[in-house]
Amino acid sequence: MKVGETTTETKPALVFVYNAASGLFNTVADAAHKIFSPETYQCQLCALTHSTFGMRQGWKRFLETLDRPLEFLHADELAERYGVSQVPLPAVFEREGGRMKVLLDAASINACRTLDDLQQLIKSPESGVRSPE
Repeated sequence: MKVGETTTETKPALVFVYNAASGLFNTVADAAHKIFSPETYQCQLCALTHSTFGMRQGWKRFLETLDRPLEFLHADELAERYGVSQVPLPAVFEREGGRMKVLLDAASINACRTLDDLQQLIKSPESGVRSPE
């Protein structure tokens, strides 16, 4: 499935939630934070998957190998859309119908140091996410 493509859901969706707020001001502030103080940036998911100017190509290619619907949210959007607000972020959820289940928690994502680490974590048997072989 291509990033941003919609489909009739036959498999549970993966919902990637960034530890950041939505909106233009927050996007600009986050970009500046990444540039000037990357060691204190609060969202490892964003730090690994996005450069200052957008989604990293390696991440985009990886996402296209996942045989699942994909959704990307900020913390405020997660609360608004699904009523989830007490989960440490970033996180990856599995959404099936209205049910949200944490697949990868903040501690696991924050332990990743490279994009490859994150991709391996997503493909690990514990996550339940499989790429078609």
